[in-house]
This record gives sequence, structure tokens and C-alpha cells, in this order.
Amino acid sequence: MIDLSPPPRKPRAESIVPMINVVFLLLIFFLMTSELSPPEPIEVTPPNAKGEDAEAAQAVLFLGPEGDLAFRELTGPAALAAFAAEAGAAGTQQAPRLRADAKAPATQVAAVLRDLAAAGLSSVALVAVPR
Repeated sequence: MIDLSPPPRKPRAESIVPMINVVFLLLIFFLMTSELSPPEPIEVTPPNAKGEDAEAAQAVLFLGPEGDLAFRELTGPAALAAFAAEAGAAGTQQAPRLRADAKAPATQVAAVLRDLAAAGLSSVALVAVPR
């Protein structure tokens, strides 16, 4: 007997078109929701400086959420004293920085600023992140 039925078809490979569509939709979503910085009004090439990097030379005192103080490798009152000594001796145009944790008590931040003023620092910049 002769079998005249059509031969069985091979299973069709899955299409990757839906995956490509999802990738493009995600790309469009991330491009539309990202925050781009506005272009500079004019192109400026900053001058080169010799010596230490300005950011590395900047004195920064860290205040943790529990009131822990840290400056470079020092912690506690020694960090406060070393920070005040270095910031007072630096004599730079920029004020030394205090990076306090958002959860640090305001009374602790005020106490640190009072101690820095007593150590002879007339101005300290409190670092904050804009919303």
C-alpha cells in the first residue's frame, strides 16, 4: 500500500521578533525616563594644574548615623582634631567639608560644628544632595 499523505512537517523555529520588540520598548522606556543634563552654554577646556589633585587635597570629615567621626584613617576625637588642624593649616579658598549621614542626629551635627568652631575653623561646608 502506498502512503499518499503529506510528509510530517518539521517544527517551526521560534521567532525572536517578540524579544526584539521587548528590547526596543525597554530601550525607549529607559531613554524617556532618564535624566539628561543640559548642554553647557559654551565649550570650556579647564586649565591643567600642577601639584596635588584639588579633590584629594580637600579636607573632608565624615559623620556617621550613630555620631561616629572619621577623617582619613582616624576615628573619634582624634579624627576631629586632625581634621581641624589640617583644615586650619591648609588656608585654601574652599571651606573644609563635613559629610554627615542623613540619619545623624541634628544635635550631633551641631556639636561637631561647635567643636570645629572652638578649634579655630571659621567656616565649614556641610555637604548635602539636592532633591
